[in-house]
Amino acid sequence: MSEWNPSQGFAEQLRQSCIADWDACVQHRFVQEIFDGSLSDAVLRKYLVQDYQFINRFVALLGAAIASADVFAPRVTLSQFAAMITSDENTYFLRSFDMLGVPQEQRLAPELTVPTQAFQQLMHEAAQSLSYANCMAVLAVAEGLYLDWADQDAKKQMTMPERFEHSEWIVLHANDFFRSFVGWLRSELDRIAPMLDAQQKAEATSYFQRAVKLERQFFDHVYE
Repeated sequence: MSEWNPSQGFAEQLRQSCIADWDACVQHRFVQEIFDGSLSDAVLRKYLVQDYQFINRFVALLGAAIASADVFAPRVTLSQFAAMITSDENTYFLRSFDMLGVPQEQRLAPELTVPTQAFQQLMHEAAQSLSYANCMAVLAVAEGLYLDWADQDAKKQMTMPERFEHSEWIVLHANDFFRSFVGWLRSELDRIAPMLDAQQKAEATSYFQRAVKLERQFFDHVYE
């Protein structure tokens, strides 16, 4: 584990505390292949079918963050993001399933893999904790890690892959709205950190680290 730097904000301290797993996700084989267009349909199909099963729990997690926020303004921002998740991103999944020939039963009730089940459980636990810090820690991983892999400077020089199943998944996680939202998530963690006692900080840190580890396992398992 990296040593914590008191001069860093809480969000960056959290990221640095599990930087090896974080960087492994950002530089993952899946990321390289979706950018260069070589990602196989079989891998993408497994990835999207399993990833789609997160939406229900993810929206519930957003709802818990809205409910547990200490002031009104964050509730507005989180509500706006929830609207995007249930519209633009959901539409991408449905179009991709059509293109990849995913049958209806696999879209709605596939057999869940171990990493999928574990991440669903983590989101459920964070929501049930009714702790704004815990909810935001998991959200900061789920969104911040995706921004970091999709918005890499080196990748911006590459020609966008031709197939929309590849290119739109990148663009959904590398645009001004998404950058702004992730920046806000990180600033919120920094804002609330002084209000947390040692136990609350430790709990939020545990949620963050577990989420990053599960993200890495999720990327890995689509190639198994």
